[in-house]
Amino acid sequence: MPNLNPNESLKNLNITLPDAPKPVAAYVPARQSGNLVYISGQIPMLNGTLMATGAVPSKVSVEQAIECAQQCTLNALANLQNHLGDLSKVTGVIRVGVFVASDIGFGSQPQIANGCSDLLVKIFGEPGSHARAAVGVSALPLDVPVEIEFIFEVE
Repeated sequence: MPNLNPNESLKNLNITLPDAPKPVAAYVPARQSGNLVYISGQIPMLNGTLMATGAVPSKVSVEQAIECAQQCTLNALANLQNHLGDLSKVTGVIRVGVFVASDIGFGSQPQIANGCSDLLVKIFGEPGSHARAAVGVSALPLDVPVEIEFIFEVE
């Protein structure tokens, strides 16, 4: 798959990035070290409201959790755009860490993480491919079902 212009990809996918969510605690949304930008854990906030709360799959379906993962990704890109000024400065997605609030015995965290991973590849092309962890946890901040952190490489 070739490299894609992320701004054109978003337009072609009919996606408008949200306003960058404000931190909900004592941290910064983005921090750059050299050519790497670290994006703090993003939660599924849409228009100032949480998309869902609770564990997967008892309170939040897998399908809903995938949508939450996609929103976390869009929120991360909004913060990245705020930091860089232009997403076309991204040369690669290095790593994604996906945390899923999971019921005991639930093991489909990778399926939920694919909501993020697939979207990144649709937006960036080959540079959107990344290393990843998909981890089940007992609880997340604000009782969200999904939280995702990112590392991007930039020019």
